[in-house]
Amino acid sequence: MKTKTNAMRMLDKAKLDYDIQEYEVDENDLSGVHVAAQIGQDPAAVFKTLVARGEKRGVVVLCIPVAEEIDLKKAARAIGDKKIEMVHVKELLGLTGYIRGGCSPIGMKKKYPTWFHSSAAERDKIAVSAGVRGAQIIINSASLIKFTEAETADLCKEDGK
Repeated sequence: MKTKTNAMRMLDKAKLDYDIQEYEVDENDLSGVHVAAQIGQDPAAVFKTLVARGEKRGVVVLCIPVAEEIDLKKAARAIGDKKIEMVHVKELLGLTGYIRGGCSPIGMKKKYPTWFHSSAAERDKIAVSAGVRGAQIIINSASLIKFTEAETADLCKEDGK
């Protein structure tokens, strides 16, 4: 990768080890499952970064495996709020500094409370966006959770529900 992203610079500054996995961006398929296939990773180990807004908590960051779907009720309970909703894609750049398909839990414009799906803590390494479309950061999950000061919780819908 020619230029470092803000997320990479922050990990470098914290002296955290990570690998970069680049992939070809397909504007017609920005899905995380497609990205996981392109970088040869199990979709359960590749995490998408979602941004939501709680009634009381305000903006929060939720990272879940790319093949899963967020359960807004479970997520609201996890963050200690009655109700949360996804922020509109038009708000994403202004709130985070990132665009859809390139949103990383590392290096947002502001430090938002962050949660990873509990399965992240069960894996040695996970992948998250490097902050641009076309690059994923592969990093030790415990290091990333600690670095982002994140909590873990069950945030996903059960199969078929």
